[in-house]
Amino acid sequence: MTTPGSDLQVSRRLVIPAAELRERFSRSSGPGGQGVNTTDSRVELSFDVARSPSVPDDLRPRLLERLRSRLVDGVLTIAASEHRAQLANREAARERLVAVLRAAAAPPPPPRRPTKPSRGAKERRLAAKKRRGDVKRGRRGRFDD
Repeated sequence: MTTPGSDLQVSRRLVIPAAELRERFSRSSGPGGQGVNTTDSRVELSFDVARSPSVPDDLRPRLLERLRSRLVDGVLTIAASEHRAQLANREAARERLVAVLRAAAAPPPPPRRPTKPSRGAKERRLAAKKRRGDVKRGRRGRFDD
């Protein structure tokens, strides 16, 4: 669990200081009770991926590439409004930010080594096709008139 006001530990190499995070609060949408018009429980958490000094230089291009559809001028914004309490939304936004950055910072998968089906697999496939054709041929109507 990440508490508001503390640094975010994304990975061993990437720790985001709390000073680099920006929070904005607004009213949540949807139905509410007596406190709906007075509480600003929705949280928008922003982090400048492109210009942050805490992002390692070799990791920055990967983050920018993988998050390019979510970035506006290099800034990643996460909104949380699923909880009624502002503190719970702040924690949810921070946890979601960590999850997004962790997924984007993950190393690329190893390249696929192309393989060919084995001779036995080819023979089994052709034998199954032959059996299926024989079944269908056996269903044909014979008109001996």
